[in-house]
Amino acid sequence: MIDSSQVLSTTESVCPECLAVLPAERALRDDVVYLCKTCPEHGVFETAVWRGADSYAGWVKPKIPAYPERPGTAVTHGCPYDCGLCPDHRQQTCTALLEITQRCNLRCPVCFADAAHQPPPDPDMATIEGWYRMLLASNGPCNVQLSGGEPTVRRDLPEIIRLGRELGFGFIQVNTNGLRLAEDPAYAATLRAAGLSSVFLQFDGTEDVIYEALRGRPLLTQKIAAIEACAANDIGVILVPVLKPGVNDHNVGDIIRFALRYAPAVRGVHFQPISYFGRFDKLTAGRYPIEPADADRITIPDVIRAVVAQSDGLVRQESFAPPGCENALCSFHGNFVLMPDGRLIPWSKHEGQSCGCQPISAAEGAAKARAFVASNWIALGDIVPVNGSGPSLGEWDVLLQRARTHTFFISGMAFQDAWTLDLERLRDCCIHTVSPDGRLIPFCAYNLTDRNGRALYRGKVSTAEGAKDAEFLPVHE
Repeated sequence: MIDSSQVLSTTESVCPECLAVLPAERALRDDVVYLCKTCPEHGVFETAVWRGADSYAGWVKPKIPAYPERPGTAVTHGCPYDCGLCPDHRQQTCTALLEITQRCNLRCPVCFADAAHQPPPDPDMATIEGWYRMLLASNGPCNVQLSGGEPTVRRDLPEIIRLGRELGFGFIQVNTNGLRLAEDPAYAATLRAAGLSSVFLQFDGTEDVIYEALRGRPLLTQKIAAIEACAANDIGVILVPVLKPGVNDHNVGDIIRFALRYAPAVRGVHFQPISYFGRFDKLTAGRYPIEPADADRITIPDVIRAVVAQSDGLVRQESFAPPGCENALCSFHGNFVLMPDGRLIPWSKHEGQSCGCQPISAAEGAAKARAFVASNWIALGDIVPVNGSGPSLGEWDVLLQRARTHTFFISGMAFQDAWTLDLERLRDCCIHTVSPDGRLIPFCAYNLTDRNGRALYRGKVSTAEGAKDAEFLPVHE
């Protein structure tokens, strides 16, 4: 470590070369918090994970863990090797991702799933029903996101949605690039009739040059058509930009203004700073044999500052707060009411926390997060109107009514790669992917690869000794 660093706290991480577990430090230097670790075989790794010492000091909240009631695996090798969930995991499932295909109708330079690259056969309906029933047995009816690959390439997607609703899942969302919705506007009506609650729409910007860089082709026209098809069929839309420095970080404000033009059909914007996985990436002409530079990373406070600076006074920094569900270092959210004159009235506020604040309940945070998503990311037709009575309170009446119909959120989540993985954050994860063999894997563990593309969980099967590949079991002291 560099001598000028101030160690703020300690944790564990992994080596980007071999994925062995390593001691790690969160160290402050020049107003930037770094995750620092040393592998005895592969050297020192230091990665910027938070820019802004003042915001870091007031952001973190202590939590009372909520351990799995019905763990799927035992603790044998330790985090991150025992996912399933193991008894040491500290948060319940808020959202479960079901990857119903690895096929895709795009070949994006950036992709969590390495979709469309030698995809395996799609899971059949019996397997998917088994996943649904596993979730009910282990966790109850959490929120569900159908993902992939590209879910809309499956002809039976409406039947998959309908099955989930019949089994008791009240919120089902599709994670999509929107091409099928754009090409066939009637398809949105079919999905809505099946019980679809929301579309999580890949939307990286308002300029085609951005899509050419991140998705390999211009797509803005198709994105707009997909949004309009959803709006016409009463499906709530969440815009999901992946942010990459030098590509679309200048476009944050325009993305928000674009979303507001399509509100209330567009329910909000969920920014995702780019993570670096060992998968093919045309932006780097290959994989990631070299550690991404700090300039290649956007941290949570960077996103918040960009939102505030580029919003022309529409939102203020204190309107954004840490999550109550996942680890505080993973995400942020700001919840607003869109007024008729275009103003955003905040109903979330971050007061700042000292280290002496009372711990919050992780279980309560998960319950509130599930309820918020299920009631605010949905189609307007699913919202029960409130008929007020009594004397008028002027703008307060307008605010109360539009709080039912015109809520709008701005949020962001920083997913972890092998350089940034913090095992304390991982143990607090509430977004869990259902593996093909029916285990619940925290999202960042499921997608984790070393820098040469070897996955810890994706594409692997469980064995009698657990879900690990022996090549990733060494632990360096």
